[in-house]
Amino acid sequence: MIRTTLPISRAATWLGFCLLALLTAACSGSLFKVKPVSEMPPMPTSAASANVGSLSFRASPLLTDEETQELFESNLQLAGLLPVRLEIVHNSGDAVEIKKLKFRLHDEANTEWKLISAKQAISRILKANGVFAYNPNSRKTFEKEFRAYEFNLKDPVTHAEGKRHGLLIFLSAKKDPVSAPKNLTLTIEGLAQPVSLKLN
Repeated sequence: MIRTTLPISRAATWLGFCLLALLTAACSGSLFKVKPVSEMPPMPTSAASANVGSLSFRASPLLTDEETQELFESNLQLAGLLPVRLEIVHNSGDAVEIKKLKFRLHDEANTEWKLISAKQAISRILKANGVFAYNPNSRKTFEKEFRAYEFNLKDPVTHAEGKRHGLLIFLSAKKDPVSAPKNLTLTIEGLAQPVSLKLN
């Protein structure tokens, strides 16, 4: 009796260890499969643009679920989020401080959307997708990969850098899911003259 159960016990223990190892490996990656920033498609030619001398701006919203699924394997619109691709080109002259610039997004009803950080956006994404139980390392990986897309508003833009791009993430006024917002306008304040970009 003992001899027959011993191999079964060993087999069960070994199988348990294998399953645990597989589960740990599966949970150690990112919560969502985020595409590397280097693989982000080029800014569309239809992107809104403005030139204010030393700086040029281009911006384009990611309006569809397909666009955000392609980059982040998650539906940002469901979380009430609207990512806007921003590109700043330093044309000439001294470095330009941008940390005091204010970015405002309005829609056709003149409703103002709130600019939020990538960290705040991540919390909304997890909540909207019903992700509550996860490996902490998986969340850290997702945060790191997602935050790589965030537009750097802290450091000055220099001529040596040439071009800077990334995402500004806006939250809908009522935190409702985003559904085909119309007449979006991105206003940039804090320069010698305000910049207004009609996004769609």
